[in-house]
Amino acid sequence: MASSEVQTVGSTADKLKLGLAIALVAASLAAFYMLSKQGALAQWGALIAGLVLAVVVFLISDTGKQFVAFGQDAVREVKKVVWPERKEAMQITAYVFVFVVVMALFLWLTDKTLEWVFYDLILGWKK
Repeated sequence: MASSEVQTVGSTADKLKLGLAIALVAASLAAFYMLSKQGALAQWGALIAGLVLAVVVFLISDTGKQFVAFGQDAVREVKKVVWPERKEAMQITAYVFVFVVVMALFLWLTDKTLEWVFYDLILGWKK
């Protein structure tokens, strides 16, 4: 029996940090709409400042640190990928295009054959 490990927010401090980050996002959105009479600079300034602060609070939480570690692992794995040379990429692309054309012709021929069988031979409907 395989056990699946579920990671949840553990400590109370981490839960508070995540709650504060969510509250900061909500507060920055509220400030954006409440400052509509002060002008666009005040609106966007409050929104951006609130969102930046929310991101900072999120990143200092355990969940944020795990997210950053995941991103770093992903970048490290992408660097390991061996990309094809230009010639090889062009050949593979040409193979795909040829396959698509052949498949389109096959499906068109099948469609026309079935149309002929059903409408002309079986039903007798002449066009």
